[in-house]
Amino acid sequence: MDNLSELKSSYQKTSYKLAQHGPRNVGILKTALENIDVSLESDMYGQGTIITDFQNKMADFFGYEAAVFFPSGTMAQQIALRIWCDRHNNNNVAYHPLSHLEIHEQDGLKVLQPIKPILLGEASRVTTLADIQNLPETVACVLLELPQREIGGQLPSFTELEAISAYCHERNIALHLDGARIWEITPYYQKSVKEIASLFDSVYASFYKGLGGIAGAILLGDSAFCEAAKIWKRRYGGDLISLYPYILAADYYFDKRINNMTTYYQTARKLAVAFNNCAGITTLPETPVSNMFHVHFALPAETVAPLLKELQEKSNIGISGYLVSTKTGCGFELSVGDAVAAIPEAELTQLFNELNTQLQSHI
Repeated sequence: MDNLSELKSSYQKTSYKLAQHGPRNVGILKTALENIDVSLESDMYGQGTIITDFQNKMADFFGYEAAVFFPSGTMAQQIALRIWCDRHNNNNVAYHPLSHLEIHEQDGLKVLQPIKPILLGEASRVTTLADIQNLPETVACVLLELPQREIGGQLPSFTELEAISAYCHERNIALHLDGARIWEITPYYQKSVKEIASLFDSVYASFYKGLGGIAGAILLGDSAFCEAAKIWKRRYGGDLISLYPYILAADYYFDKRINNMTTYYQTARKLAVAFNNCAGITTLPETPVSNMFHVHFALPAETVAPLLKELQEKSNIGISGYLVSTKTGCGFELSVGDAVAAIPEAELTQLFNELNTQLQSHI
């Protein structure tokens, strides 16, 4: 195996992890279904109490008229943008250059829909009000991702967010939230999900990222928006005969983890300090604004990979199973969940001491 393959293998074998909630195996579903009545009727093609009750629960939690459960966020967001384009009779939308729709979906929006994306601002920073004010063309919808994953989970200030919302609403521009990780930004903003969502005309949220479910997403908006979304969901093939494994797991892990976001956020800030105290490591942001951040090494991946592999094997603590090369070295993304809490504090301290010592010998 090469260095990166060995790094991944060593990470997978560790008993402890810095990231996420634990192993993503079939036990996630088994645990979620342990106390479910086996006679409970399945949902069928978007109908039934399992799906309608959960959609109503989410609509109430977010403060929206209605909600639609989707098997994937990719599907939900492409559909959301199409609905806003149809409403405004304008096929232009705007979003960040590193939006999921732009870099992770094989140009699905452009191929499947007659929609023209306009990229907002610069890839290295969050979208600003000025970026929207300086759009070269009118748009039906502006999509904001909070937090902005590809730049370390950075966020605009809440004041800036309020100004963007007001500007868009004054000019009849729909404002859609890519809120895949919306739960994770509530501690930083000191706002509830409902307060954040109130600034937007529609919202998408994920059930497998910060919450640790299997898969699935919710799309929220007014009643007419959600009725249109249901039609498009059928057109996209998202109305599976049954979605209950995803829905029941989403409901279970939502209840289990929705109140833990402050703990994850505070732990991420502590871990960022520990990483920044190591030679040749910086985090982006330096102080996290959610439970996720990026870790950057001022050394190439071919140097860092064997170093991390050895440390993971020695400590039994997984730091990362991958590295991405950058112009100045390499790095990885870290999202904090339940898993890190299982690591004894003394062992965590020793891990960072040894990481610093190892890096000092290479800097």
